[in-house]
Amino acid sequence: MKIVATVALLHLCLCLTAAVSGSDTTETALTVAPGDIALLPCYTVGNVTPTLTTWMKNGREVVRSGTSLLSPSPAGQRLTVLHDGSLNFRGVIPGDEGTYLCSSTLPGNNTFHARVLLQVTHGPENVSASISPATALSNGTLIVCRGSSVSFNCSGSSYPSQQLTWAFRGASFSNESLVSTSGSWLDFRIENIQPSAQGVYSCRANNTVSLQTVNTSTQLLVYYVPDRHPECMWAQAQDPSHIQFNCTWLGAYPTPTLRWGEDQGDQGALWKGHVLASEVTESLSVTLNRSMLSDGQTVRCMAQHQALTPGKEKSCSFTLKPPYPDGEPLVTALEATSTTLTCTEAVSIPPADTTWRKGLQQEDIVPGSKYVLTEEGPVLKLTIHNISKDDEGVYFCRSENPLAIRELEVYLTVKSSSEYTGAIIGVFIAALIVGSAAIVAKTVFSSRHRICLGDGFGHIEVDRGDVLSLVESDDEQMFQDTVPRLPPLTNGHHTTLVQIHQIPSSDHEDAETADRSPQQQDDTVQIEEPVDLVTF
Repeated sequence: MKIVATVALLHLCLCLTAAVSGSDTTETALTVAPGDIALLPCYTVGNVTPTLTTWMKNGREVVRSGTSLLSPSPAGQRLTVLHDGSLNFRGVIPGDEGTYLCSSTLPGNNTFHARVLLQVTHGPENVSASISPATALSNGTLIVCRGSSVSFNCSGSSYPSQQLTWAFRGASFSNESLVSTSGSWLDFRIENIQPSAQGVYSCRANNTVSLQTVNTSTQLLVYYVPDRHPECMWAQAQDPSHIQFNCTWLGAYPTPTLRWGEDQGDQGALWKGHVLASEVTESLSVTLNRSMLSDGQTVRCMAQHQALTPGKEKSCSFTLKPPYPDGEPLVTALEATSTTLTCTEAVSIPPADTTWRKGLQQEDIVPGSKYVLTEEGPVLKLTIHNISKDDEGVYFCRSENPLAIRELEVYLTVKSSSEYTGAIIGVFIAALIVGSAAIVAKTVFSSRHRICLGDGFGHIEVDRGDVLSLVESDDEQMFQDTVPRLPPLTNGHHTTLVQIHQIPSSDHEDAETADRSPQQQDDTVQIEEPVDLVTF
């Protein structure tokens, strides 16, 4: 326990007359805490010892010199009257508070009165503030995410009463009293909290009797993590072999950390390799040259924020690809006409710069009335008007991005109108020959049923009107010389070639017989044998 060392004297009035009997009064206010030793003064204006002192509380006598009317403590009486009339509390407890009146009888039958206001208070104590849901940083600062609902609670204890208040001090405005109550708990809630609500929140507990105040403060930050991922963009540098990559993530609070690096294929190995750039900023740029880039390489921008747990970082990336111009490598055109060379390049990342060039020296083509360049998305067209032999040659569709340079080679052949005329005539003659051959073949095939054979020995007439003529005469040797022979058979006989004659009717046969001499007519023998018995 502790002894109260300070007594506030509100009013003192003393009138003492030795010869005249009278009444004098003093008034004092005393504030103590439970458990303290309190001393209520009575006669304090002289050094005379009262002969009798009586203490009353709220009109009821509680103690007088040598006695105590209050309930004694187990260790003895809690209240005692000292020799000067003061009332001593060995340990104040709640309930001792009140107005005490002292009446002391001095020598000479003079009476002295004293009034003491005893206030028993404690606290504020156990004052605490909580903000939830929130995440605490290492320095004790609490963070919440923008748009969330946040609850604030303030509590404490005081005797006999207290006032609890939530106060706010922010960058944009301050409020000494957001909400207040006289109870032991004070709650309030902020729905859809915004960055303007970040600042210092104070839970204040004030004892309404002792006017003591206890204050506990907490700094609250409202973090904002954009739902979207960072934006990755590229920009052409002045040197076409260089490229500038830009990463932007706006609206985050506090400022995030952006990093450019090469993706190794999985998140775990993302930053184990070379980190290209890293900075606490909302926008980060990095410039790379051709030697640092390769086909299929993935360059990633990672956004790290204190409100994001590891593994939940947001990112954007590029997978780099060299250009690949595509088109027809051979083009033929007629003099005095127009033709269009087409080149398509749609696979490169970053996009390639595509141009048309002419000749082995790859001279730049200047657009004008002769050359017209048109671009339709990834398709780049070169239209050449009034073509002449001077336009014949090689043309290059050249595509370049920071990774590589690729070219499509197109050869233009220019033909004159006479060459086309000769070609048309040649095609016509070839078609005519093929058609004539087809007609002749069809005619022969349709007349295949009439056949005439002969070797100089006679003739054979078949039912269909076909005649097999075998001729023997003095001119046999000359006939044999003029007609090629087949190779001799194994039996030693010779066989002549077969002559096929179409004999349309028997009238023709009778006329031929009449023209012969009698001897020739006798030599003519009609043979009615099957055709398959004739030996060739």
